[in-house]
Amino acid sequence: MSESFQPGGIYLDRFQIDTVRGPVVVVDVLRAFTSAAYAFAGGATQITLVGTVEDAFALHREHPTWLLMGEDGGHRIQGFDVSNSPVEVAHADLSGRALIQRTTAGTQGVLACANADRVFASGLVTASATARAIGQDQPHYVVTGSWPGRKLSGNDDWWTAQLIERARKGQALLSGETEQLIRDSDEARWTLSLGEGSVHTDDVEYALRTDLFDFAMEANLEGSHWVLRQV
Repeated sequence: MSESFQPGGIYLDRFQIDTVRGPVVVVDVLRAFTSAAYAFAGGATQITLVGTVEDAFALHREHPTWLLMGEDGGHRIQGFDVSNSPVEVAHADLSGRALIQRTTAGTQGVLACANADRVFASGLVTASATARAIGQDQPHYVVTGSWPGRKLSGNDDWWTAQLIERARKGQALLSGETEQLIRDSDEARWTLSLGEGSVHTDDVEYALRTDLFDFAMEANLEGSHWVLRQV
């Protein structure tokens, strides 16, 4: 790895974030917060983040017009309107719709931010806009793809977080290098192995479109739920 990729910033997994204050950026490039960004680009109004499949269905019973989006262990959840696929989300009719999102990594990272002052969710497609939204305060980055007992290391999220930090500092993004690292990663290979119905063959490429969208996504606790909105 080149010197340009040596880490600046503070990188934690979601089990280390509960007492952290200040701004936090929760990163899930493959695929939760890439899918969320495509949903907002397609006209979604808000995304309520939940921790379990049961929570998602319970909230849907309260709000039957809200759409269900997400996965369990990477796989499509029976009864959900869309899977955690950026390609599927990009081609869905989401204009004016509210969504409920449950994923194994990304949504869990946001739910863990109990004491953060501001919480952003990001992947590569919203990287520089997220960096601008953070401003001058040094954020903590949550690498959601890393947790005890998982064989994958979450390098895709770590490399994405480093790119966001470079953008925040006004440094060269090195987007092409970052995209290629993720394209060749174990995380990308695992994602593409999930099978038809759970992943689209172009999902990884949709996730590697650095700065495709000029908006950030901020999560706030509204009542008892974390709600993600475009900012």
